Amino acid sequence: MPKVVREEHGPVALLRLTHGVTNAIGAGLLVELDAAVREVRERYQGLVLAGNTKFFSIGFNLPELLTLDRDEMFDFWNRFEDLVLALYTLPIPTAGALAGHAIAGGAILALTCDYRFMAEGRRRIALNEVTIGVPVPYLAHLLLRQIVADRVAVEMELGSRFLGPEDAKAAGLADEICAEEAVETRALERICELAAMPGPAFAATKQHRNRQIPLQSMAIRQDLNRAFLDCWFLPATQALLREATRKF
Repeated sequence: MPKVVREEHGPVALLRLTHGVTNAIGAGLLVELDAAVREVRERYQGLVLAGNTKFFSIGFNLPELLTLDRDEMFDFWNRFEDLVLALYTLPIPTAGALAGHAIAGGAILALTCDYRFMAEGRRRIALNEVTIGVPVPYLAHLLLRQIVADRVAVEMELGSRFLGPEDAKAAGLADEICAEEAVETRALERICELAAMPGPAFAATKQHRNRQIPLQSMAIRQDLNRAFLDCWFLPATQALLREATRKF
């Protein structure tokens, strides 16, 4: 079964994560999503990224990743950040349709989008890495700080605060709150509107906004990723991560 499905809506592609209920991010989903993003870049004028009504994505597939040794995990982490940057630097308009929870790595994917449409009700977006013993990645920090004010970022990163739709909207993290059944429709409507703009001008203007974060993150990425793995492989962190696998 595919873990990523492409749906065509005129000039806009909707990429749907279809990896079970949680859409946990492991090696297979990473490969499929990377290939799909490359195809979208070449063939479409806009992108909507979606999951399901329970989870946009729960984040990393911990049961799978806990089987990796340090070198394998280092490779996976670098490839995940490559995908994040590929999504963030797409020269076309993008939106996240968050009909379900977006947690940790799932929230990072949502942060790459130009817009986020969030379903009303008991949905949450969070960067809760610290609670399971690993730092919020620097790249995720940069993406978040481009969108929200400092005190919101502090609460989300250091306090691992879960934001519901209303709080996310107040913080600027969600652009619109929709009924569950309308989330994807609204995201597609907005991206189709933007896709009708002159492409070269849109791409150049988006690059102005998004130029600095790739430069900042790549300059020190390897050292920071080694520090991330130092935390990941601490015995206490491994115990927390194994406890967290009960949610999968």
